[in-house]
Amino acid sequence: MFEKLRQGLKGIVERISQSGLTEKDLDPLISDLQLQLIANDVSIQVAEKVCGELKVRLIGTEAPRFGDKSRLVRDALRESIRAVMAIGREVDLLEMVSEVKHRGEPLVVMFVGINGTGKTTTIAKVARLLMKSGYSVVLASGDTYRAGAIEQLDEHARRLGVRVISHRYGSDSAAVGFDAVQHARAQGIDAVLIDTAGRMQTNRNLMDELTKIRRVVHPGLTIMIIDSLIGNDATEQALTFNGSVGFDAAILTKVDADAKGGSSLSVPYLTGKPVIYIGVGQGYDDLQPFDAAWFTERLLGDT
Repeated sequence: MFEKLRQGLKGIVERISQSGLTEKDLDPLISDLQLQLIANDVSIQVAEKVCGELKVRLIGTEAPRFGDKSRLVRDALRESIRAVMAIGREVDLLEMVSEVKHRGEPLVVMFVGINGTGKTTTIAKVARLLMKSGYSVVLASGDTYRAGAIEQLDEHARRLGVRVISHRYGSDSAAVGFDAVQHARAQGIDAVLIDTAGRMQTNRNLMDELTKIRRVVHPGLTIMIIDSLIGNDATEQALTFNGSVGFDAAILTKVDADAKGGSSLSVPYLTGKPVIYIGVGQGYDDLQPFDAAWFTERLLGDT
């Protein structure tokens, strides 16, 4: 996980640790760091921000003249990355379910993202997470276009032991979501997880459809599912969905196979929306919380 980026940062830390901390000393090394970040799918804007933060933290810093500066450099880089990932609103899914439950309502969660990102499987993982925390769940099969989408969600629901609300293929997705919310209210279910269609992000009809679903079901939380392996396209997808439909948080999938890690940095900074979980396998329990501290330790903890 993130091995390529991790090794690149390790090399930069070693080189800076052996140099002086003047602007003249640092400029070529900071430039190399920027190239290293871009090569690992970090967007240019984010790479520039990380490098700028690091430069401010290091120039003129008091350091042992002949001693090892690696800890100082590593800590400065760690804080620079965390500063870039420090976005506005935090999103705590479990806390949100608890708060809405106390008001006697279900938390409605709408999932968006293009086909192939692992959206339906991730919905099942989120259902598993909620159930392990003691909450009841109903799924809504709002992808009424992709062949096999309803059956796929049905199979996950069967394995998890939860109900799916679905209509026929070609039905109005917003109506499916509405029926699922009404069912949850009638049965006292804590959370409604709504799957949606995922045709290419440039499809205007898709964006209009997703906007309609949001208008009808009023989700308390909209989560975008992003494939971490697609590099800079992940950021472009996030920006497009955020501009057209809007979302509150992201889940990155296939992170266990991601050697670069650029999406983990770029998506939060450029969209202002946090990554709250990452997928690290195919099992229902292979979903783990994500935050800046965890990410930076994966990159720099042992370097």
